[in-house]
Amino acid sequence: MFMTIIQISNTFFGILIYPYLIRVLGAENYGLFVFSQSIITYFTVVISFGFTFPALKLISENIDNQQVKNEVVNSVFSAKLFLTIISSIFFIICLYTIPFIINHKILFIINFTQIIQTILLPQWYFQGIQKMKILTYIQLSFRILSLPITFLFITGPNDLLNYALLVTIINSLVTVVALAYLYKKEHIRYRIVKFSTLKKYFADALPFFWSNSTGLIKAESVPIIIGSLFGMKEVAYYNLAEKIISIPRMITMNINDALFPRIIIDNDKKTIQKIIRYEYWIGIAVILSIIVFGKSIIMILGGNLMQDSYPLAIILSTSVLVWLVVGSYISFVFVPARKFYLVTKNQFVAFISFVIFSAIGLIIYKSIFIVTIALSLSGFSEIIYCKYLIKKHSLL
Repeated sequence: MFMTIIQISNTFFGILIYPYLIRVLGAENYGLFVFSQSIITYFTVVISFGFTFPALKLISENIDNQQVKNEVVNSVFSAKLFLTIISSIFFIICLYTIPFIINHKILFIINFTQIIQTILLPQWYFQGIQKMKILTYIQLSFRILSLPITFLFITGPNDLLNYALLVTIINSLVTVVALAYLYKKEHIRYRIVKFSTLKKYFADALPFFWSNSTGLIKAESVPIIIGSLFGMKEVAYYNLAEKIISIPRMITMNINDALFPRIIIDNDKKTIQKIIRYEYWIGIAVILSIIVFGKSIIMILGGNLMQDSYPLAIILSTSVLVWLVVGSYISFVFVPARKFYLVTKNQFVAFISFVIFSAIGLIIYKSIFIVTIALSLSGFSEIIYCKYLIKKHSLL
């Protein structure tokens, strides 16, 4: 429940502050901020690596074992610190070799420091000990605190760096308070673990890294491609469309999460097939609702200058259907059958298909819509490939 609250609060605060930011900073500056964050995400993907699920499993299995909890926390932190050193070297090289990053060096440095949260915020630990409400309270408190500060210090286009700094500071404060809680209440004692003892953690996390990284890289590649080929204003258009879609996507994603325990117990194939059919219709309903109400929502959030986000939102609305259906195949078919490797293969197919569709489309016609359509088509490629895998392995 509290995981959902965190997701909702992050989305809510992002949308709440958006109309002010887009009008004060301007589409060009806001797009630049989104573009830089997308590039930094590549580094955070490497640093996160895939430690979350193995660490969560170990913590949840050893809630009363203080020694194991200390070992897991410090091992994950140490492994991420090692990856941070490597990532930082590459980042410094980028700072002095890539012209665009050189021209916006301070912005990229500020956003790069957000990796502090990637390294040290142990959300998986709070999940493992079933105290997500503590982290939820911490995050909500700082989110609320950030609102008046935003209105006070972000007042014009020249305040882009101030906004980036504010986001970084708020994230860092959440991390510091969470670490302090672990130290005081959970009696975690922090130390650096030797690299030689971390091999097991890297080995356990590697499959999850491949699975998670391909999806994240695909998602973050879209604003990078758009920004590189068309401009920062176009990135802002895409970002607004993404924000609008994030609401129904987040709500519908919880459908599969809510049904998962029941399906795992019953594992009735007819029930699963019926759920998937219903989710197709839910996805279609979302697409139709975006067609009908999307333009009005965009006018409220972004005004006349952001009208180009409307067709992008319609295209992106298909991703809700994809998330629902593919999520059903993964949660109700692949996972119960313990075919975890099929999830990774599916992610690779989605990424490769996105690259192919984008490349072919952009050769024929250079438009921001081509990239968005390629993203949508890659999603339907996932559905087709999932159906193929299920038929091949007789899973449903």
